[in-house]
Amino acid sequence: MAMESIADAIGNRFDREKYQALTAKILANPEIQTFIEENGYNSDQVSKSLTKFNEYVSEKAKFSQSKPTKIDGYEPILIDNEGFADVTYRATVETLAKEAELAKKRRVKLVGMPKDFATITWSDVMLDDPRRATVYQTITDFIAAYPAQNALYLYGDFGVGKSFMMAAMANELAAKGISTDIIHYPSFISESTGFDALKMQANEIKKSQVLVLDDIGAESNNDWIRDNILQVILQYRMQENLPTFFTSNLTMNELEQHLAMTKKGDETWPAKRVMERVHKLATELRLEGENKRNGNS
Repeated sequence: MAMESIADAIGNRFDREKYQALTAKILANPEIQTFIEENGYNSDQVSKSLTKFNEYVSEKAKFSQSKPTKIDGYEPILIDNEGFADVTYRATVETLAKEAELAKKRRVKLVGMPKDFATITWSDVMLDDPRRATVYQTITDFIAAYPAQNALYLYGDFGVGKSFMMAAMANELAAKGISTDIIHYPSFISESTGFDALKMQANEIKKSQVLVLDDIGAESNNDWIRDNILQVILQYRMQENLPTFFTSNLTMNELEQHLAMTKKGDETWPAKRVMERVHKLATELRLEGENKRNGNS
C-alpha cells in the first residue's frame, strides 16, 4: 500500500507539472493575453476559462495549418460568454461559397429531366439566333420583375431549346433565392405508381414557388388525370398567383384539342376549363430556331 501511495504521489506531481506547463504555454499565447486584457479578466475568470483557452489555441493552430479541426471549414473564434471565455466557430469564406452553391442547386428540382439541366446557364443557350431574342428578353424581364410578371407558355418545334431556356431561367432564379420545379409532364404522368401516388405528388408540386410543366401535350391524354391532376394543379396556382410556365410542341389551341380527345370521345368543355387556367397563368410565345436537340427540348 505504501508503494502505491508513493506512485500515486509521483503521478499526481507529474500531472500537476504538466498542467502548470500547459497553463503557462496557453497564457503566453499573444491572442489569449490580448483577450484577457481586453475583457479585464481576474485570476478566477482566467482559471475557469483555461479549458476554452486550450480549445481555442489547439483548434486555431490546426486551422492555421489546414489540418482537420473540430468543425472543418469553420474558424474558431474566442468570445466572452457572461464573464468567461467560450469558443464559437465561424464559417470561412470558402465554406460560405460552397454552402451557397449547394443551396442554389437545391433550389432547382428536376423530375424526369436530364441531370445536367441543374447547371445550365444562359451561356449554354444559343442566343446568337435573333429569333430567340424576344423569348430571352421576356424571360429575363420575368426574372427581374419576379413575381410581378406573367409566366410563359413557350411553344415551338421539336428540339429548338425550350427546356434549355427554362433550365437557364431556373438557375438564374436560384441565384436570387427562388426555387423552381421543372417537371417533365409526360414522365410525371406515366411513371406514377398509381392514382393515389399521383395525387400526393400533384399536391406537392402545385405549391412550387415557380413551376415549369415541360413538354405538356406529349402525354397520352386521360380524362381523370386532366380533371383531377392537371386541373387541380392549375386551379391552385391560379388562386395563389404562383408563376407557372409551360413548354410544348403544340400551340395553346392545339393543346386544347389534345386535352379534349379521350377514350370517351370529344370532351370540349373539360378541356376548355383547363385551358382557361393556362391562359390566365401564362402568355403564349413561340420559340423559333434550328433543331439543336442534345437532350430534351
